[in-house]
Amino acid sequence: MNKILTALLSNHVLANLAFILILVMGTTSYLNLPREKDPEINFNWIQVITVLPGASAKDVERKITNVLEEVIDRVEDIKFISSSSRESISTILVRFEDIPERQYDKRLNDLRREIQNKAAQEFPDEVENPLLLEITTANAFPTAMLALNGNGEDEVLRRQAYLIKKDLEQIRAVHKADSIGLYKPQLQVELLLEELQNYGLNPTQVADSIRILYSDVAAGNLDIGKQQWLLRLLGSETEADKLGQFIVLTASGQLQLDQLAQVQQSWEKPETMVKFHQKPGVIFSVMKKASANTIDLVEKLNQFIEQRNILLQPIGLELELLDDQTGSTRQAITIMQTNALIGLVMVLIITWLFLGWRMSLLTCIGIPFIIGGTFWFITNLGFTLNNNVLLGIVISLGMLVDDAVVVIESMYYRIVRGMDALEAAIGSLREVFWPVTTAVLTTMASFLPLMLMPGIVGKFMLVVPVVVVTALAISLVEAYWMLPAHVIAANVKFTKKSKAQKLRLAFTSKLQHMYSKSLLKMLRYPYLAVILIVVLVGGVGYAFQAKWVKVNFFAMDSLPLFYVTVEMSPDADMKETLALTTQVEQRILTHIKPIELRNTASYAGQAFTEMEVLFGDHWGQVLVSLNPDKNQRRSGEEIIAAMRSDIEAIPGAVNISILLLKDGPPAGRPISLKVRGNDFTTLRAATDDLEALLATMPGVSDISDTDIQGRMQLSIKLNQQRIQELNISPNELLRTIAIMADGELITEIRDSNEKVELRVRAAKREYQQVDEFLDNLFFLPNGQAVPLRELFHIKINRARSEIRHYNLRRTIQVEAELDKTKMNTVDANKMIQRQWKEKLQAVYPEVNLDFSGELDDIQESLDAMLTLFLMGIGIMYMILGAQFRSYFQPLMILLTVVPLAFIGVIIGLIVSQNPLSLYTLYGVVALTGIAVNAAIVLMAAARDRLKLGMSINHATVYAARRRVIPILITSLTTMASLFSLATGLAGESLMWGPVATAIVWGLGFSTLLTLYIIPLLFRLFVRH
Repeated sequence: MNKILTALLSNHVLANLAFILILVMGTTSYLNLPREKDPEINFNWIQVITVLPGASAKDVERKITNVLEEVIDRVEDIKFISSSSRESISTILVRFEDIPERQYDKRLNDLRREIQNKAAQEFPDEVENPLLLEITTANAFPTAMLALNGNGEDEVLRRQAYLIKKDLEQIRAVHKADSIGLYKPQLQVELLLEELQNYGLNPTQVADSIRILYSDVAAGNLDIGKQQWLLRLLGSETEADKLGQFIVLTASGQLQLDQLAQVQQSWEKPETMVKFHQKPGVIFSVMKKASANTIDLVEKLNQFIEQRNILLQPIGLELELLDDQTGSTRQAITIMQTNALIGLVMVLIITWLFLGWRMSLLTCIGIPFIIGGTFWFITNLGFTLNNNVLLGIVISLGMLVDDAVVVIESMYYRIVRGMDALEAAIGSLREVFWPVTTAVLTTMASFLPLMLMPGIVGKFMLVVPVVVVTALAISLVEAYWMLPAHVIAANVKFTKKSKAQKLRLAFTSKLQHMYSKSLLKMLRYPYLAVILIVVLVGGVGYAFQAKWVKVNFFAMDSLPLFYVTVEMSPDADMKETLALTTQVEQRILTHIKPIELRNTASYAGQAFTEMEVLFGDHWGQVLVSLNPDKNQRRSGEEIIAAMRSDIEAIPGAVNISILLLKDGPPAGRPISLKVRGNDFTTLRAATDDLEALLATMPGVSDISDTDIQGRMQLSIKLNQQRIQELNISPNELLRTIAIMADGELITEIRDSNEKVELRVRAAKREYQQVDEFLDNLFFLPNGQAVPLRELFHIKINRARSEIRHYNLRRTIQVEAELDKTKMNTVDANKMIQRQWKEKLQAVYPEVNLDFSGELDDIQESLDAMLTLFLMGIGIMYMILGAQFRSYFQPLMILLTVVPLAFIGVIIGLIVSQNPLSLYTLYGVVALTGIAVNAAIVLMAAARDRLKLGMSINHATVYAARRRVIPILITSLTTMASLFSLATGLAGESLMWGPVATAIVWGLGFSTLLTLYIIPLLFRLFVRH
């Protein structure tokens, strides 16, 4: 074995070539990795969208949503089903359990098959095929938003917007480009009802005549000469003037269509309207493809905008970048890269301070090798370069040299005393191989279980433990092979001690002497240590009780983007909504400094939330994009706080609320309650009482619910008796009503490769009363005319704008924001649960509350984190037990070091004022493996001295003195690598700062106490 080890360590050519190979491959991988802010994950969410044109929310619920929910519920591994039935649209959100990818794909296929089968069997003919959309980080939020504006809502703006949308979708990295404010072209035949009645025509007769004109008919075959030809009748007229000349046969003779109708090329009824810079416009939301480089994509979009504006300028249009993710992406990556660089420099300084520049340089050149190997590995796994990958690098940066420091310090110790480098390397590896390997394995053991964390948070954080474990595994190769080979090749000697070397030796010797003296005093008074720990534990408990530690489980940085949502009365039309939304935009601009603002845009007809999109004429929204440079503006929270009262006081709206987007996985609003039952009257009453209760709670704001009254509704039911008496076709009668309202789609034709609908409908009339509409005549085959009122039973009521279900029961969802400086999410939801049970549950026994929003993922992650923490402790106990061949000694280490580390974490959070977040707890779990390393090295050294025949006192003090320097170096390098991130030196991060703070304070505190407590416990409880 010695011969193999000697040959390997002395062959510096092999070591250097391997080093260069890994470095080159790693650098290439780093440069080619796609850049994005967050890792790409699949949320296991499927959205099923089905359109039933012209249907009320209740009809959509009955004909679409209920039918689909019945079959979706049969699919296995579904966590919940949430649905929304609105006018014309059914949206069902299906979230699957956290299952393996292969099983998820199978369940997705099951879901698709069940929906397609049910749609084919039971859906009305006019229903469009259900669309299944898989929601991931790539398509959940746009990579960039572009805005096109012009001088008017005309065909020039519409046509150019259509072409821009198509061209955007041709860019390789673009998955799709959704549009707001882009109208669809229509060839409209608007029937003049007075003229039809003059000629005794029903609207359906004209519609059927036009349908024949546009029919594609296979008329059979023709024999021409010796060839057989196909005969087809084609209808594809796209010009309004020519269609207007079409002849309609009536009882009075032949009439041109333009005598009975206005024929025009126009647009369908707009679903959304946009104002950008106070002019009509169109917004494009660009979603990137999976693994596409965010920064490269936005650069391509900027080039596209520049080139397209050259063509648009002569026709009075302009395309502009409204918002994009590159600012926050670049900033996040820059912060992490800068923190990594600062950490590397600080690691170099600390190792130089203790070991000298040659040993320090030889130690630190291994870091690029390890990081290069890590990047090469994660590239092959399909990861991108994102914030979480860099966090893993920063966390592992200080630990990468821990094993190398122990090895090189042991070599340094021998070389200073006269050994040659090869002999020192072999002797050092024999001495420290098992304790170093054990220390690295225990660190890996604390991170490995984090790969099993379930839910969205687990997927979001998965890459961090992957990076750390990979880097630590490669660091062992570097410490056991590359580092000794480099030291041997450099032929490091200390025969002639420089002045700096003498000072360094004096400094380390003085440090060892001071530590030994203080340790001996501690060993004489062991109960002082016990009292100290009890006091610290009691202090931590008091800090929690006194709420010195802020708790905010989803503490995340805000994005430079927020939405102001305007909800109007259900009777408002889209133009009224857009007018008020534009007014809100102008008021917003008075509260934001020009240097803080990037862009704003207003639109009506839809509104974005964190989890879904709301549709309807009464919804409007202002998009506010801020300057991505945080140093040039106030935070989003500060800007919103300054404007909130003024914005919410604007008259004319039912409700105005503000949504600030934040980093990390989607979590929903802090308070999100589902009031579930069957009777709407009871649900409404329970919701009102619940909202009154929420209004009394501290920190609660922006309370809203989803039970929104819709527009007035004219419900008609066929008068079967009268219809039978007059021998009327019910189908023709219903078609007549449809044509008099939104019209009837005759066909779809192509014009300049664009799909154009041909729709026949009654020309728009302003009815002052419902009776005026019912006075319209329906003509019988004998020429007799009957008013519509005679053929229907009439009922007037107000329709519901939206009907929601959660897990197949009718639901009203109540949401609210929470000021987490006054109350955290968990405490707020516990208070709601308690007050519901005490005050409202008995009043509404058939109603129950379902808590979701942040609480879902918080509870899931907390439960899993405790289990994974125990799992990590168990694996570490097994590794330590194998190393020490003892049940008690590993238990002693774990029960001592882990609580000490947690005490340090709490002190750090109090001092830094960082919140105790889910990510802080993540750092605590990771810390457990790092913190025990010092104890392992101490215990291993003391056991070795006992085996050599030393007394327990001598072995304890000697081992502590011998190992204090490598312990300090390894702890300080780990803390140094995270110091910048923890203090915000290179830029603050509310998400990752607390993680770094937890590790820095926890490790510093535990290391300091471990140097005293572990020797004390070893002396008290270990005798052989």
